[in-house]
Amino acid sequence: MGRTPLSLPVKRGRTNSNPSSQRLSVTDQEVYNLIKSKQGMGILIGDLKRELKLQDGSVKKSLKTLENQKLIKNVVDVHHKLNKYFMAVEFEPSKEITGGCWYLEGKLDIEFIRYLKELCLKYIEMIKVTTIEGLFEYIRGSDAFNVEFTRDQMLEIVQALVLDNEIEEEKSSGQGDFSSIPLGKVCYRRSKRRLSTAALTSIPCGVCPRINECTPDGIISPINCVYFKKWLDF
Repeated sequence: MGRTPLSLPVKRGRTNSNPSSQRLSVTDQEVYNLIKSKQGMGILIGDLKRELKLQDGSVKKSLKTLENQKLIKNVVDVHHKLNKYFMAVEFEPSKEITGGCWYLEGKLDIEFIRYLKELCLKYIEMIKVTTIEGLFEYIRGSDAFNVEFTRDQMLEIVQALVLDNEIEEEKSSGQGDFSSIPLGKVCYRRSKRRLSTAALTSIPCGVCPRINECTPDGIISPINCVYFKKWLDF
């Protein structure tokens, strides 16, 4: 698949650092070995103390030594900002910690999500009707950016577009525009009920792939959403 007409931002991968060869104390080595064993899931300082049965001061001293030698790094959980996970530098943090491809440096990457939605809409306008598999293959085959994401993550974007009234979910009739899609297969086409009010379409909820998880009293909530607050203030 060729490059799309959109110029999308490229997500940059992180380079790995080479571990220091300096000698570690017995305690430092124990702390490092446990952290490294957790790979991309990392470990909290409280769990380090409990599993190794070490005092707070000893663990913090070892963590400082290991960080100074660039053997470990700490990553903040995007869903729980007070949680700091420690992991060996050669591992990338898991999506449970970083929020996956929708987040960049701990923040919801609204620009990236918006561009991805625009790319989906352009493809649907071009071929009129598509399935989630068709969209996924088109985006994955595009040279526009190098982010890895799954079919389920692609479905999150599509569902957000449905909620925006930008596209409609239908079942194939097997005829006309649906002739290339098996009968009864769920597919998507541009909506005839698209909102025309610019103020409504600019709501940050419209580009948020976590909209289905957003509840008034949940971890993801309009009450603590900084993007929604900024929109209201504007």
